[in-house]
Amino acid sequence: MSPDGIKLLKTPVLDKSKWMQLPRDVIIGHDVLTQLPKVCEDLHVSGSVVVFSGRGTMNVAGNRVLSLINEVADAELFIVDAITPDVITEAEEAGCGADVFVGVGGGRVIDTAKIVSYNCSRPFISIPTAASHDGIASSRASVPVKGGSVSLAASPPIALIADTGIIAAAPHRLLAAGCADVISNYTAILDWELSHRLRGEPLSEYAMALSRMTAEIISKNADLIKPHAEESAWTVIKALLSSGVAMSIAGSSRPASGGEHKFSHALDQIAPGKGLHGEQCGIGSIITMYLHGGDWRGIRNSLRAIGAPTTPKEIGIDDHMAARALILAKSIRPERFTILDMGITEEVAEQLIAMLYEE
Repeated sequence: MSPDGIKLLKTPVLDKSKWMQLPRDVIIGHDVLTQLPKVCEDLHVSGSVVVFSGRGTMNVAGNRVLSLINEVADAELFIVDAITPDVITEAEEAGCGADVFVGVGGGRVIDTAKIVSYNCSRPFISIPTAASHDGIASSRASVPVKGGSVSLAASPPIALIADTGIIAAAPHRLLAAGCADVISNYTAILDWELSHRLRGEPLSEYAMALSRMTAEIISKNADLIKPHAEESAWTVIKALLSSGVAMSIAGSSRPASGGEHKFSHALDQIAPGKGLHGEQCGIGSIITMYLHGGDWRGIRNSLRAIGAPTTPKEIGIDDHMAARALILAKSIRPERFTILDMGITEEVAEQLIAMLYEE
């Protein structure tokens, strides 16, 4: 009742609250791995720590990370030979009693640590040794399964330590693939907007703007991305981090995953192990940008300048397989509507692949 006796009606309050998890500490630069003990102290890391690494990355950074963590906490090692549901289960059994997880390595190591972190409700520190895709700071992880791959919820890192000296020393193909993965954000957000218009899917203007900005960072600096240059590594890591943050803001991988990613997952089914994830997404982005009526040549030129492949043949996939992947793509994550779900015939798919070779 109001003071004058008039009965007031309660208006329901629309709850727009949202939980976003973002990295607390981000350190990028030359030889920043030495700052790991300080990061652990800043995050109040104590007790036990499980370090996830691959056999190939132990000499690159894994052994050093173990030594540095042992200065402030008790560290144990879990070797990730592959990322599979069985390995994830084994990692959870080995590590869920720990207080903190650290992933040091490439994509499969970081993704395994992220998933286990999420499943065990423990914080996770990301230490990439290559910049091959935007999973280094995202809240999603892709796990290969029979017939393709699945996208799983994962914890974004509480801290990211990216040593540009280590990353620049990695094969340039990995850095170029990371660039291609970021450039494909251009078409991912176009697909998101398309789904919003045709299906009423909610979207985040903030996440879209950040995702677009990351693609522009790489595209506008494509000529400056050089093999084994730390400045290039710094630029790419910054973009990959921003892309991961965009996904955390959106609460999904939508800002960085559209039809080009569905095309990549379809290729994983048809021709597994041929191309890197980012390489396949880059090629898919040229195609989907063409379908959107956008500057597909601009994307192709940026990828070429960086040294990333722009045709299926460059990653050992024949054109017929690539055309099949375009048709198969609509069956990958059917709940995620993209331009490839509009209906592509076999003849059109063949024409789209042929278009990639135009000068």
